[in-house]
Amino acid sequence: MNAVRAVLASAVLPLAFSGLAVAQVKDYPARQIRFIVPFPPGGATDVVTRVVAQKMNDQYKRQVAMVDNRAGAGGVVGSEIAARAAADGYTLVMGTTGTHAINASLYAKPSYDPVKDFVAITPAALLPNMLVAHPSVPVKNVRELIALARARPGDLSYASSGNFLYLSGALFTSMAKVKMLHVPFKGGAQAMPAVVSGEVGLSFATIVSSLPLVEAGKLRGLAVTSAKRFPSAMSYPTVAESGLPGYEAVAWYGVFAPAGTPREIVQQLNTDIVRIVNSPEVRELFLKQGAESYATTPEEFAKVVQSDVAKWAKVVKASGAKAD
Repeated sequence: MNAVRAVLASAVLPLAFSGLAVAQVKDYPARQIRFIVPFPPGGATDVVTRVVAQKMNDQYKRQVAMVDNRAGAGGVVGSEIAARAAADGYTLVMGTTGTHAINASLYAKPSYDPVKDFVAITPAALLPNMLVAHPSVPVKNVRELIALARARPGDLSYASSGNFLYLSGALFTSMAKVKMLHVPFKGGAQAMPAVVSGEVGLSFATIVSSLPLVEAGKLRGLAVTSAKRFPSAMSYPTVAESGLPGYEAVAWYGVFAPAGTPREIVQQLNTDIVRIVNSPEVRELFLKQGAESYATTPEEFAKVVQSDVAKWAKVVKASGAKAD
C-alpha cells in the first residue's frame, strides 16, 4: 500500500508543480518587473527603456515596470546582473549592439554570453549615426571622402565617443581600404566641439547631436550609417548609396530576459512591447531622440544578435580594439 502511495505521489507532484507554473505564467505580471538599464540615466538606452516601461505601466494601469540603472564597464555590469537573475520574467535588460554584440569580442574574457545567457524578446529601436565633416574638409559626399583619404593616407582624422562610434569608423576605413587617424573622446559633448572648431576633420556621431549643427551650417552632413535613409533626415543619403556599397553601422536597443524564461512569458512580453514600439506616439517620441522604432519576433531578433556578434567580432579583430 505504501509503495502504491509513493508511486501516486511521484506522479502527482510534477503535475502540481506544472499547474503552479502555468498559473504563474497566466497571472504574469503578478508583481513589478525590474527593467535594467546597463548605462547611466539620461542616455539613449535609458530614454528608450523609460518610454517602454512607462507605456507598459499605462497599458496595465499599474506600476508593473521599474527602471533600474546599473552602469559600469561599457554595459557589462548591468548585463551580467540580468544574465544571473532568476528566469521568471521579472528581470529584463535593455541590451544594445554594444552590450549584446560588440562586448563579446571586445573583452578578452567576457563575463556573460549574449546568446547563451539570454533569450531575445524584441528590439525596440534603431539608432543610426551620421558621418559629418568640418566645412574645411574638401568633400561633399562619401565617394569624394574615400578618394581624398586614398590620396592623403593618414592625414584625415575622425572623432568618436564610445566603442560603437569608433568601430563604425573602423568598419568604414576597413571597407574603403583607407587610413584615417582616430581621435577618441570621452563623450559627444567633447567630440562635437572638436569637429566644429576644425580640430578634427570628421566624426561618426549620433543624428541628435550632429543634425542641428549640420542644419546650422557648422558641419557638413555626408551620409547616415543606416541601410536606408533615416525618416527625420531623408535628404541625407546612406553611406552605402553614396560611395561605399554594403556599409551599415546601426546601433539597436532591444529587450532581453535571462535564458530559461518561460516561452509564454517571452511571447507575452514580445506582444506587449511590439504594440508599444509600433504605436504612433512612441514612433514620434523615438524620432525626436534620433531613433527609429524597430520591433520583430523573438526568433528574428535572436538571428540579428547572432549575426551582429559575428560581424563586429571581425571589425574588433581587424581594428585591434580592446576594452580597458
